[in-house]
Amino acid sequence: MTTYERRQSLMDLLRKQPGLRVPEIAQTLGVSEGTVRNDLNALEEDGHLTRVHGGAVLSNAGHPSNLAFGIRHQEHSREKNYIGQTAAQLVNDGDSILLDASSTAYYLALNLKERSRLRVVTNGIELARLLAQNTSNTVILIGGVVNPDGSSVTGLLSEQIIAELRIQKAFVSCSGFSVESGMTEVHLEEAQLKRKAIESARQVFALVDSSKMGHEDLTPIARTEKITHLFTDADITDEWKSKLKAANIPFTICEEQAAPTK
Repeated sequence: MTTYERRQSLMDLLRKQPGLRVPEIAQTLGVSEGTVRNDLNALEEDGHLTRVHGGAVLSNAGHPSNLAFGIRHQEHSREKNYIGQTAAQLVNDGDSILLDASSTAYYLALNLKERSRLRVVTNGIELARLLAQNTSNTVILIGGVVNPDGSSVTGLLSEQIIAELRIQKAFVSCSGFSVESGMTEVHLEEAQLKRKAIESARQVFALVDSSKMGHEDLTPIARTEKITHLFTDADITDEWKSKLKAANIPFTICEEQAAPTK
């Protein structure tokens, strides 16, 4: 079997069984796990799939159906996936979690395929659809007004529902971050909902890729003292590392093999 034929067979396997992990793929194809990882990396570079913890998701299978959300999904996709892989390690079977409607949270959800019995609260339509595929999960899509791009739900009803919930872990992204203002959001409705989510959560995990650092948007959603831990990517500058440390913000730089920053 040529390299091309093997990689086509690998993609056929993922189409039929999206949840397959590297050892299972290696056994089915009769090759080493190292060969499978090399093939997955090459196929990711060519845009055919996205690596997730333990395996991969085909681009078509892991791509949202909503066009506007899909465009955001592709921006800084590698960095967002590393953040999602690392943050997903904090989620255990049976946890009650809140995920916002961000594309970074969607990558986190892609890395939760091995979890079960999750109780998920979200205002993200695409994200809810993804996690509901696991029938052991209970997925609560917050009620309210569907936003114009059709990817999320916001409004007073959504805020009231969240205010009555007690969430263990909230995973929230933003459109801008600074030490002075914390997490900020360009959309007022999204900002109001995220503030309610942060108030209701025991722990708040900020998903902030490095492109957001130093950018302040219209509405603050969380001061830095509200953040339990911040996840970012390896493109963060040394200056920003120093700023986060000086502000006593615990953070992790997420790479393919990420480790918490001391």
